[in-house]
Amino acid sequence: MTMGRFSSMVPGGSALFQRAFTRLGCEGRPPRFRVEFYPYTSLSMTIRRRDDLVIVRLSDLLQRAPLAVLESGAALILSRLYRRRGHKDLFEAYLEYARSNRTRDRITRMRRGRVRLASAGPQGRHFDLHKLFDELNAQYFGSELQRPHIGWSTRGWRRQFGCFDPGPNQILLNRRMDRPGVPQFAVEYVLYHEMLHVKHPTRRSGCTLLSHSPEFRAEEKRFAEFARARKVLDGLAR
Repeated sequence: MTMGRFSSMVPGGSALFQRAFTRLGCEGRPPRFRVEFYPYTSLSMTIRRRDDLVIVRLSDLLQRAPLAVLESGAALILSRLYRRRGHKDLFEAYLEYARSNRTRDRITRMRRGRVRLASAGPQGRHFDLHKLFDELNAQYFGSELQRPHIGWSTRGWRRQFGCFDPGPNQILLNRRMDRPGVPQFAVEYVLYHEMLHVKHPTRRSGCTLLSHSPEFRAEEKRFAEFARARKVLDGLAR
C-alpha cells in the first residue's frame, strides 16, 4: 500500500515549543518554531535548525494526545537539540504515553497500512525459510503458530541477524546467513528466536517495555542447538 506523505500544522505548536524552551532554561530568546504532524511509520519526533527557524515534525499518532503529552514531548526533543538536562518530570508524560499498551497497539495498527513488505522472499540460495518455519513450528509450537510474512533481507546487516515487525507481521533474516559456511542450525535458531517474538509480543513491565520476558528466555533455551548456535553467531558478528 502506498501513501502520500502529507503534514499538517500543530495548532498552537509554536507557542507550545516556546514554553518548553523556557522551562528547560535554554539561553537566549526562543527561536521561531514551525511544528507539524507528519505520517511517520512509528512514534517519531524530529527537529532541525534552518538559520533562525527550528522545524519540528511530530508523528501524527500524537494528534489525539493530551496537551500535557505534547508539552512533555516538546521538552524531550528540545533537551536533545540544546543538550539541556531537564528534570525527569518534564519528560514523564510523553514517556508514559509512548510506553502505554494503547499507544503500542495504535502503532502496530498504523504500521500495517504504512510499512511496505520488504524482503527478497523466503527462498534463499541455500535455505528455504518457509520450510524451516514449518519444521520449527511442528517441533516447538505444535504447528499452532500462524506463519507471518517471512523473507531474507534485501541487504546484509552488520549487527542484526533477524527481526520481527508486528506492524506488517513480518520476519526478516539477515541475508548474510544465506551461505554455505553458515550451519543450518544457526539459521534455524535465529528464525526460532523471531518466532518467539510472534508468540510473546513486547509488553509493558512497570516503566519499561519488555521484549524478552522470562517466559521468552526460558522457551528460547528449549532450542536443541541453543549453545552451539549462539557460539556460531558470536563468530559471525565479529
